[in-house]
Amino acid sequence: MREAIVNMDLGKVPLFKSGKVRNVYDLGDKLLFVATDRISAFDVVMPQGIPEKGRILNLISSFWFRQTQDIIENHMITTDIDSIIAECPDIASYKPVLEGRSMLVKKADPVPVECIVRGYISGSGWNDYKKTGEVSGIRLPQGLKNSDKLPEPVFTPSTKAEEGHDINITQEQMMSEVGEEVFTFMKEKSLRLYERAERYASTKGIIMADTKFEFGRVDGKIILMDEALTPDSSRFWPKDDYEPGRQQKSFDKQFLRDYLETLDWDKTPPAPDLPEEIIEKTMEKYVQAYGILTGDELVVTQQSDTEKCDL
Repeated sequence: MREAIVNMDLGKVPLFKSGKVRNVYDLGDKLLFVATDRISAFDVVMPQGIPEKGRILNLISSFWFRQTQDIIENHMITTDIDSIIAECPDIASYKPVLEGRSMLVKKADPVPVECIVRGYISGSGWNDYKKTGEVSGIRLPQGLKNSDKLPEPVFTPSTKAEEGHDINITQEQMMSEVGEEVFTFMKEKSLRLYERAERYASTKGIIMADTKFEFGRVDGKIILMDEALTPDSSRFWPKDDYEPGRQQKSFDKQFLRDYLETLDWDKTPPAPDLPEEIIEKTMEKYVQAYGILTGDELVVTQQSDTEKCDL
C-alpha cells in the first residue's frame, strides 16, 4: 500500500493556502490545486492520511466537472500533468507525486457560503430535524426516520468556516449574506447539479443522499469551484443495502466518522491516531466509489523512495 501524502512542499512555488485536504499554489493568474491524502472528520484533520484519497478526489471532481459543464461553468482548466508543468516548469521534478492529484484552475473569489442539497435526511440535517422538525428553517413532513428519502430535494445552506464547524443557516440568512439574485442563482444551480448527479449515481447502484457545492466569482461571473460530488463532499450509500431507520453503509468517510464515534474523543484537536485497519478500510471505500462512479479502475501502486524524498 502506498504511503499517504499529508504534507507537500513544491520548493519555489509559493503556497497560497493549505486547507483540510488541498494545498493551493499561486501561479499568478491561475491556481494549482493539489489534493493531499489528508482526511478530516467533524472538521478536525486526522494525524494519518488515507493513501490514494487525494488522487481519487481529484479524479472524481474532474469527472463531474466535465459531466456538468452544461449546467454551470466550473474553475477547472486541466488535470493533464504535462500541461500543468508547461504552465509551471518549477514543478517538473515533482511530477510522479503530482500526477493524478493536481488540477490547474481559474482564480476565483469564493462566495462565503456552502450550498448543501439534501435528497435524504441524515447527518446534521437529521439531528436538526429530531430537535425542531426543520432543516435550515425548512419544515419537513412529520414522522421521518433516519435516512428517509425526502419528498423532493431541499436546499440547506451553511456557513463556510475557515476553522471550526460550519453552521446550518436558513435560506433567508443566505439571501441576506449574498443578495437575492446570487442566492437564487446558486440555489437553482445547486439543485440542478444534485438532481443530475443523483440520477446518474442511481444507475450505478449508488444513492447520493446529499452533497455540498462551493461557488466563486471570475470576472463577475459565478462559477462552480473547489470540488464536486466527491466522497468528501457527499454521502454515497449502496442502493442494495439501503434501509430507512438506521445509519447506512457508505462509500464515503462516514465509515471513519462511525469509528470515531465509538471513541472517548470530544471531537476537538488533537484527533486520535487511526489504526491501520481503519485506514485501509477507509481507502477501500474511496477506491470503490471511484470505480463505481467513473467505470475506471484505480491502480494502487507502491510509492517509490524517490517520490517520498520529494515531499
